[in-house]
Amino acid sequence: MTSKPELFQRPPLLTGEDISAKREEIRCYFHTTLDRYEQLFETLHNDDAYYIKPITLRHPLIFYLGHTATFFTNKFILAGLFTERIDPHLESIFAVGVDEMSWDDLDTTHYEWPTVESVMAYRRTMRSRVDALISTLPLSLPITWDSPWWAILMGVEHERIHLETSSVLIRQHRLEHVKPHPSWQPCRVSGKAPENQMVAVAAGSVTIGKDRTTDSFYGWDNEYGYHEAEVDAFQASRYLVSNQEFLIFVEAGGYQADEFWEEEGLAWRRHTGVTHPTFWVRKANQWLLRLMTEEVSMPWNWPVETNYHEAKAFCNWKAKTTGQPVRLPTEDEWYRLYEAAGLTEIAHDAPAKGNLHLDFYASSCPVDEFRQGGFYDIVGNVWQWTETPMYPFSGFDVHPLYDDFTTPTFDDQHNLIKGGSWVACGNESLKAARYAFRRHFFQHAGFRYVISTSSAIPLGSRYETDKLLSEYAEFHYGDTYFDVPNFPKALAELAIAAMGNRPMRTALDLGCASGRTTFELARHFNHVTGVDFSARFINQGVQLAQQGVLRYTLADEGDLVFYRERTLAGLELEAVRNKVTFFQGDACNLKPILTGFDLILAANLIDRLYDPARFLQCVHERLNAGGLLLIASPYTWLEEHTKRSAWIGGFKRDGESFSTLDGLKVILGQHFRLIKGPESVPFVIRETSRKFQHSLSEATIWEKI
Repeated sequence: MTSKPELFQRPPLLTGEDISAKREEIRCYFHTTLDRYEQLFETLHNDDAYYIKPITLRHPLIFYLGHTATFFTNKFILAGLFTERIDPHLESIFAVGVDEMSWDDLDTTHYEWPTVESVMAYRRTMRSRVDALISTLPLSLPITWDSPWWAILMGVEHERIHLETSSVLIRQHRLEHVKPHPSWQPCRVSGKAPENQMVAVAAGSVTIGKDRTTDSFYGWDNEYGYHEAEVDAFQASRYLVSNQEFLIFVEAGGYQADEFWEEEGLAWRRHTGVTHPTFWVRKANQWLLRLMTEEVSMPWNWPVETNYHEAKAFCNWKAKTTGQPVRLPTEDEWYRLYEAAGLTEIAHDAPAKGNLHLDFYASSCPVDEFRQGGFYDIVGNVWQWTETPMYPFSGFDVHPLYDDFTTPTFDDQHNLIKGGSWVACGNESLKAARYAFRRHFFQHAGFRYVISTSSAIPLGSRYETDKLLSEYAEFHYGDTYFDVPNFPKALAELAIAAMGNRPMRTALDLGCASGRTTFELARHFNHVTGVDFSARFINQGVQLAQQGVLRYTLADEGDLVFYRERTLAGLELEAVRNKVTFFQGDACNLKPILTGFDLILAANLIDRLYDPARFLQCVHERLNAGGLLLIASPYTWLEEHTKRSAWIGGFKRDGESFSTLDGLKVILGQHFRLIKGPESVPFVIRETSRKFQHSLSEATIWEKI
């Protein structure tokens, strides 16, 4: 075991006394992270390898080279740190694409991907602009959640996440598309695996969750809040499950025995036809292991790498063959293991005490190399699957610059992984790190097992409990109040009436929020696309389209709530569920594929945009000739959403009142004529049983000329 001569820079502390030193530390953190990420792509054999998908569930690698760079620009525009974009086209097509969420557009036929050199040129320009920002942006310590410097750290940590996820995609690429690299050398030690043993862990309590005002490191939204639990005594395997230990399950027919597989896992196994771990390769009656850029003889004493379904099936098989209650650990139990192992955060000036943070290898290593108390690899080597679906701690809140980092995973379909892998760097290497993936996904992830009579009760909730999301669910799909018609439905009916005999092929519901208007328009249009900036809202429409049901809590008073369930069938919308598609998008910088519509409906949107004039000046490009644009807005201009200088109305011009409608006429008049309105459309938003917001939205309908 040999450490590298220079440690990959650790995450900076948010505290300090020397402003200049902290500024330079963050500058170095930014550049070394980008350097390492770009170096990863040097393992690709040639430019063609950037444009071939390693797996169908992800974009080609050219996307990820551009995605992390445009992330800086997109977030800095949102934060007001950048006033101008670098390349709106690239910043649009590289905007979203981590998980196979329904709002991800994975159809490569929609894009003409840019050249590798053009993406690298973008990265160089972005680097220069961010470096200049780091030099000039006022800095006060400590850096807090609300500090503009939080956005800079967010961009760097996001890049480090993709250092890992992109390394997995490279590992899933065909061998002819990759090549070895001197800076990405794997472990060369292998041998016979040690026999696994069970180690007792005493009962105890865990208290987890970071404090936004006192924690010393940058964190993602899901790490903050409060969670406390009592954990019963259990036993845990001393080692991660090795390839050798897992081979027994494979040779015992574990992949063919339905009884060991959970319902979801069985469906995945049957769909894929898998018969062994995905990185195992069978050649000439010999097992090989696929590493990032090569295949090697099977290192039997390295940890096996699986998805959750395979790990769970192994545990079920182990339980059946031993008669013991074997399962994966919960997140709470992992924290007990961390404490039992006597671990502390990774040092800034010394190698990690596990195969972590790229301190040792560009691969896994033997399961008995890094001892941590009475265990091995509680942190490092590979991530470890848990039984716990991602869930929010008490007091959870989203960061306004990245409201969909975690919330799309609150669906009981993403399980937490803990402990980090050999390439887990920055925030990923910290004790508090919480990352979750779909159960059929592959990371550099394996598992250890526990024996416990305590059940692993999922902490996720099938009911939406976020106050704002619940209010919007009720606003879109709930009851009517004070005889005011359902607003999203009323707008759809207004738009349909205005269409008359015009073609009704495709419509765009822009700022669709929870999606009711999208479904209502689909009663008449062949297909309707709903787009919103927030994946949190989109997920409600997606859930209805996929499952036909939406459940949420509704505030009564104090801590008392009602439980609501709405179905497409109950709303008489079941027939249109296959006629809608939802995407995440920025109305001021829409993806190029969003064009050719017969109707665009923008409800309560323009006064929430950071650049409404840009949207209005370009929206005609998305409509077919003779198509209609419906704009509805209460014109509630607030500087927290739109800088005063970007308002299109609601102020004095040349000493006279200049309304938003005046602004609409000036901007839209170049490409549209007003055919209907203005017309007031009322809406009511319910907050509690006794508190409601009653507002008026002004609707105008414009025909493209």
